[in-house]
Amino acid sequence: MVELKTDTSIDAMHAAGQVVGRALTAVRRAARVGVSLLELDEVAREVLREAGASSPFLGYRPSFAPTPFPAVICASVNDAIVHGIPDRYRLRDGDLLSVDCGAELDGWVGDSAISFVVGLPRPADVRLIETAERALAAGIEAAVPGNRMGDIAHAIGRICRTAGYGIPQGFGGHGIGRRMHEEPEVPNEGRPGRGFPLRPGTVIAIEPMLIASGDDAYHEAGDGWTLRTNDGSRAAHVEHTVAITESGPRILTARESG
Repeated sequence: MVELKTDTSIDAMHAAGQVVGRALTAVRRAARVGVSLLELDEVAREVLREAGASSPFLGYRPSFAPTPFPAVICASVNDAIVHGIPDRYRLRDGDLLSVDCGAELDGWVGDSAISFVVGLPRPADVRLIETAERALAAGIEAAVPGNRMGDIAHAIGRICRTAGYGIPQGFGGHGIGRRMHEEPEVPNEGRPGRGFPLRPGTVIAIEPMLIASGDDAYHEAGDGWTLRTNDGSRAAHVEHTVAITESGPRILTARESG
């Protein structure tokens, strides 16, 4: 069942989302050549601590996972699509890094993700990330009352496919509120005019995931969490928590640029 949030609840989710935005901004600023993924996780932990927030990622264990997630961010490098576990890997010049982070504050959750290149970027990586961001913006633009979930999915998928990128099947966004994962599912590809009707008070995490080669295939990397592209091509993942309101989509996880 989809819980429609009140304006007060959405304001509370916005407060949680702002913590997420600050954490992602801090992680991006700290991501330099030679910095480890564990050090970036500690940066995000400090932002959560200072805000009095907790992590919905830390200790999370869905049915597919052999172990609880051990960190407050997912850090996915190069061919890792999502769910990368922070470890001692030290960033190298040109690495494409996707960082996903959540925060729980006063019983409400925010969830967001960014992709960026550490050091000198390759033009192909810049194009991949820019396309992911355009797909996210298109999905958000379609998140209005009267539309259906298929309109969001179609907007995302059209941009990704037109650019020649793959979309990992079976993964996408989700409803969010008092729990990180709620109904409804938010696919990254679909048919317009189909699916769940979008109503004011619906809050969802919209999260395009793109594979550079155009291949949709992926595999689990062996740690029970990380998904990697089958062909070793690079991937990008971006996400915002968005509330559907009478006046249009409201981004609850907006962050500073840079």
